[in-house]
Amino acid sequence: MIAIARFEVPLAESTAFAGEIKIAYEALASCAGFIDGEFGQNLDQSTLWALVTRWENVGSYRRALSAMRTKLEAIPLLARSIDEPGAYEIN
Repeated sequence: MIAIARFEVPLAESTAFAGEIKIAYEALASCAGFIDGEFGQNLDQSTLWALVTRWENVGSYRRALSAMRTKLEAIPLLARSIDEPGAYEIN
């Protein structure tokens, strides 16, 4: 499965946000069931960012969201994401 979180970030906050999203990514990447992922800034609308992660299954993703490191380092950032569905099953 993949999880996609998109963010609307004012340009003045881009540098700080880049550091925050890297920390959140690393926290998620440390969890069991993480396969890979990436994050970046939109090329056409530079206030949009995305964090995309791939997981073995939905259970491993949900357990990762409950992990202490994730709660401390990723959830505060994920709470700022655009409110839209973000979990997708890959065929």
